[in-house]
Amino acid sequence: MKVRLAVVLAIIAGAIAFLVVKGLGDATVFFKNADEAVAERDDLGTKRFRLQGTVVDGSVVTKGTGVEFDVEFRCETVHVRHEGDPPELFKPGIPVVLEGRYSSATSDVYESDRIIINHTNEYRVDEEDRLALADAEAC
Repeated sequence: MKVRLAVVLAIIAGAIAFLVVKGLGDATVFFKNADEAVAERDDLGTKRFRLQGTVVDGSVVTKGTGVEFDVEFRCETVHVRHEGDPPELFKPGIPVVLEGRYSSATSDVYESDRIIINHTNEYRVDEEDRLALADAEAC
């Protein structure tokens, strides 16, 4: 009886450990500025990560049910294909954070499924350094 209970407890503990590790691994989303995403392109592969950059003027084009545009950070540009409607505040010249991945291991197109535009005071305080860099860099 004790052996059976020990085996059952070991299986339950193993299952819980597996779920915790799997859940934390899937929940980890890397945060890269556009220049970092370009420099680390090969290492990123098709892993999901957040991409930050400023929407490039003149690059926004509506295509089908989505939009394509470029984001730039420190003079490096990433072409983005976003599926769905962008948020109301989305426009050229503003910093955005995107969630997605490169479309394939060899593609330089970032496929986004979420656009985050935070202009609250809390965001500006939390990300002050990143926003200052995005605003200060001129190519």
